[in-house]
Amino acid sequence: MKLRQYLQSLGYGTRREVEALIAEGRVTGADGEALYVDDEVGEGAPSRGGHRLPHAAIRFDGGALDAPPGLLAVLHKPVGVTCSTKDPGRLVYDLLPPRWKARDPIVSPVGRLDKDTSGLLLFTDDGQLLHRLTSPKYHQPKVYRATLAEDLRGNEAALFAAGTLMLEGEHKPLLPAEFEVLGPREARLTLHEGRYHQVRRMFAATGNAVATLHREAIGGLTLDALGLAEGEWRMLGEAERAVLGA
Repeated sequence: MKLRQYLQSLGYGTRREVEALIAEGRVTGADGEALYVDDEVGEGAPSRGGHRLPHAAIRFDGGALDAPPGLLAVLHKPVGVTCSTKDPGRLVYDLLPPRWKARDPIVSPVGRLDKDTSGLLLFTDDGQLLHRLTSPKYHQPKVYRATLAEDLRGNEAALFAAGTLMLEGEHKPLLPAEFEVLGPREARLTLHEGRYHQVRRMFAATGNAVATLHREAIGGLTLDALGLAEGEWRMLGEAERAVLGA
């Protein structure tokens, strides 16, 4: 891919803006040598003259480029932040590198957490990876801790594990879910699918309401092990990606 196209895809600007950055000498090789719009990004010798450099050997304003395509990152999402690019109020993209929203393809949340839910939220620009992480057939359980408005009834574990619970307005029963009581009004719930406001609607079906909701884990990846404070994000390492089969 041509350098100008590659930088566009990473969100560095429009074609004209990227060409201006290159012309100003702000895009260089690791040795500081200026690059050109028709230089190529990739391995091996260029197809015709110029340079061909791998992603890691390209510098912008003297620093490394943003992550290459295929990134996988994790955010500890706070309450009050919306998974959207343009809704009113504070957005998840306000907590992430500004260029991520301008990438092509965009860096998207892997599933969503509603505004009033906190916890582990993954992001990627890889459509196939996003599908693998969200599709029930790839077995990526999601673990939530909920506090309730009222005391637990005592029948929740059996109801959620039955595989027969039908949410209001739907025509397909939920997959069985695991349930652990943590206190009179607190529980941990492990889901194997992701429907709209699923945890809140499941407890509503029991006559209760969720007061607070926090996602602790996806697959074998736990927020506690990641050590992120609210609002913090980072790229996942190879070992962490392997835990997710990514």
